[in-house]
Amino acid sequence: MKALIPAAGMGTRFLPATKAQPKEMLLVVDRPVIQYVVEEGLASGADEVVIVNSRDKKSIEKHFSPDPELVATLRARGKDAYADEVERVGNLNVSYVYQDEPLGLGHAIHCAAEKTADEPFFVLLGDVIVPDNNICPRMLEVSRAHGGASVIAVLPVPDEQVHRFGIIDGAPVEGEDGVWKVNSLVEKPALEDAPSNLSVFGRYLLSARVMELLADAKPTVGGEIQLTDALDAVLAEEEMYAVVISDEDGFDTGTVETWLDTNNKLYARKNG
Repeated sequence: MKALIPAAGMGTRFLPATKAQPKEMLLVVDRPVIQYVVEEGLASGADEVVIVNSRDKKSIEKHFSPDPELVATLRARGKDAYADEVERVGNLNVSYVYQDEPLGLGHAIHCAAEKTADEPFFVLLGDVIVPDNNICPRMLEVSRAHGGASVIAVLPVPDEQVHRFGIIDGAPVEGEDGVWKVNSLVEKPALEDAPSNLSVFGRYLLSARVMELLADAKPTVGGEIQLTDALDAVLAEEEMYAVVISDEDGFDTGTVETWLDTNNKLYARKNG
């Protein structure tokens, strides 16, 4: 099973900081955002992480590449702990495919179609990090309990934030704490039209059929190929479930404000 990380976006919310430095390489406490996500993918049962990259973001690839000269320099200076970490990160099982046009999240995921080999796959959005790596294993457990169904993570949000997110319509599964059966997904509804307050969080375990549907997907909202459209389409053929998480499970880095808040929270956690 592969874990796909879309990382080809421009990071416009962080400009001018992201003009030369990818948003995914911004530091959270002691490592880049994308390192948290890669390590989560590999800790969650994936045998390989596939980063859907832009050809301009070479620093991401350099970060995950071996650097024997740097390692040797660090060891010569007695900095073995740093050398060990550089060596470890440079040998993580990461590969790359490229999204050459910004045609949406669905398009980015389909760029990795040849990598998934007609198997289920994780999608881990890089705007959120899960330092305890506890969401994807739970999703895999639920999927296996329901015949390999697709599973998404959802987070309760306050009423005033419902309009900002994709929201699920569904019902709790009897006897399974924190698990919902999904009936449909509604993209950024007004509060009065929202079927729940459970927002799609950015962690997906998707069946191979979703990738097949993305192959024929057409641009919709914003002129882009939307993952939500493929999820709606797969619901007509297959069951889908949602795992309800808490705001202590994952941390948002998608805006300057949330990135700063995440740094503060994780620094306090690490040094508390």
